[in-house]
Amino acid sequence: MIARSTDFDALDDRWRHGAVLKRDVFSTIERGRFRADGSEIDAVLRRVDAVPWWTRPLARHFLRRETRALQIAGPLGVAPPVLWAGPSGLVRGFIDGVAMHVAQPKGDAAYFRSAKAALRALHRAGICHNDLAKEQNWLRAPDGRAYVTDFQLATRFARRGRLFRLCAYEDLRHLLKHKRRYAAEALTPAERRVLARKSWPARLWLATGKRVYLWVTRGLLQFTDREGGGQRLAYDAPVITARLKSHDGVRDAAVVAFADRRMGVGLYAFVEGNGGLTEREASEFLTQSLGATKAPEQLQLVEALPRDRNGEVRIEVLSLIAMNQIDLIEPLLRDDAERTVTARIVADRRNLRDRFNM
Repeated sequence: MIARSTDFDALDDRWRHGAVLKRDVFSTIERGRFRADGSEIDAVLRRVDAVPWWTRPLARHFLRRETRALQIAGPLGVAPPVLWAGPSGLVRGFIDGVAMHVAQPKGDAAYFRSAKAALRALHRAGICHNDLAKEQNWLRAPDGRAYVTDFQLATRFARRGRLFRLCAYEDLRHLLKHKRRYAAEALTPAERRVLARKSWPARLWLATGKRVYLWVTRGLLQFTDREGGGQRLAYDAPVITARLKSHDGVRDAAVVAFADRRMGVGLYAFVEGNGGLTEREASEFLTQSLGATKAPEQLQLVEALPRDRNGEVRIEVLSLIAMNQIDLIEPLLRDDAERTVTARIVADRRNLRDRFNM
């Protein structure tokens, strides 16, 4: 039975705050620990009590939708379970995994079989997610299994009518778009036919509603998200990267986001030096060039950045280092050379607080 309360009084003695993962006009998402049955477990809290008054009705509506969907999806083993729910907040279980855009499941046909099975389980239970175009809503666990998160837009259907079938079709089509990006060779002929045919609501949305949505979210509300990194990753990170690369002592640089207790989202700069450059010099260069408020919270000078076979920087690996999720890196590494380069960076990493930032 889910404990309910008109406020957070009933949660005070059971919730231990960790890191703020995301904050926008519809909710604040925190990572922490929840006390259940005499012990603490990893959990995530979504709260809407501090949102602006003008978004509060819609924020509460999204919260109710997510709660109702997770009450069904959680027990299926493909989504986080509901641990506590109230009118202004929801505590759900934590899934130890990384988002698809970080995991980069290239050629991982088994992952997409697991994702399709998870989606099939949701649909059998009458749940359509309705937001699976976002890679951050798909997680990859250390054992390679797929999980789904963020059910704010999900719909529970009492019957499998025409609207359900349309929503379920779009859920599948969005999953297959991710599969086409990462494991196109594993697509079946039937899946290719689904990808080639959008439903009529999708075509209508692209022609009309999406333009209004983008104007409201990116223009009016200044949503950027960019895989959960927020405005700093979208606006500040490219400027920091370009500025670092302009320095004579820098061969290359990459800037990623991590959850920070004070800032909500912090930036971590990995700098590949030419030799002779120090971290202090690089930090002072950025502060003088961009100002203290724009400079990254963490900066690490490295001998070499991890790269794939095409020479591209492994941003997903650097993101896990920045977030201190070291235990999730090994499955992503392809050879001993990558392991050696990554191990040196991990050993000298700057964000030494645990992943809850407590």
